[in-house]
Amino acid sequence: MNHLKEITAKLEEYGLDAMLLTSEPGEFYAVGFHGEGAVVVGKKECRYFTDSRYIEAAGETVTGAAITMTDRELSQRALVTRAVEEMGIQRLGIEEHYLTLEAFRAYEAALSCTLVPAQKLVGELRAVKDAEELERMKEAQAITDGAFEAIVRFIKPGMTELEIAARLQYEMLLRGAEKMSFDPIVASGPNGSKPHAVPTSRKVQAGDFITMDFGCKVAGYCSDMTRTVAVGEPSEEMRKVYDIVLSAQKAGIQAARAGVPGRDIHNAAAQVIEEAGYGAYFGHGFGHSLGIEIHESPNAAPSNEAPMPVGAVISAEPGIYLPGRFGVRIEDVLVLNAEGCLDLTHSPKELMIL
Repeated sequence: MNHLKEITAKLEEYGLDAMLLTSEPGEFYAVGFHGEGAVVVGKKECRYFTDSRYIEAAGETVTGAAITMTDRELSQRALVTRAVEEMGIQRLGIEEHYLTLEAFRAYEAALSCTLVPAQKLVGELRAVKDAEELERMKEAQAITDGAFEAIVRFIKPGMTELEIAARLQYEMLLRGAEKMSFDPIVASGPNGSKPHAVPTSRKVQAGDFITMDFGCKVAGYCSDMTRTVAVGEPSEEMRKVYDIVLSAQKAGIQAARAGVPGRDIHNAAAQVIEEAGYGAYFGHGFGHSLGIEIHESPNAAPSNEAPMPVGAVISAEPGIYLPGRFGVRIEDVLVLNAEGCLDLTHSPKELMIL
């Protein structure tokens, strides 16, 4: 799988002769392979440069681009310089969100062309997932669902957050994950009030909520999900907060469709939490896009006034976090279309008491 043709088709719109992709996600999106390399996507030809560690695998994987190996005499930058000269490139798009200032200055000094910030070109393409990308993400989501089914049978009072996090990763790898999308979050009891808590040696106690946020990669594409479960009988307030978060998530999912501004999707969920009196305890956006990276654009957030595109994949993850006491977050992954959305996450969402 690669997206060289899609990138090429956008060059004229952005007034570019070619696009240079040097970031890991940009390289992977362009050629379907990560070899710490660089891709030059031109109107008539494409070139890919990588080193001896990856050259054999690149030859087996990369199609649609001429592959050249770097060496001591011909560095990656030297090969890009040669490509610019031989391909007659005068305006070269760059990934300004990823290129360091040092690398930019080095390319600027070496190349006989104008470097044009063009992250938006690739960003717009990556925001809309094609059928093959969606299949990979569905497979990754199925693995997370399976891992959740397994972990709720594993959790017992006295286990530490770190033990649960380790088991989650094992369950995903066992089911075919190539790696994690991110380091899993396992937050029990008062640690649950920290949305991005890091698992600790705290032992799970009867009466705790445990929030687990985890995901994996399959063929380069991410999954993401969060479930909050109770270990033993929760308090009345814990049940109340859980029900509010679940209602907020359902409201956001109901509002989630292509053509709707991201902020409207967020606000549909946030309104439920606000009207229940917990608005001060929901501080992040309803959802973020994901794909090759776990956080992409566009987002279902208060700051996003742009309509969401058909084929966008976003998380649906409202939460309430009561400092020093407990927190609740419930997260699914949605594919947006003109009629509404397809929920890729199939794990149960009603409060589960272990």
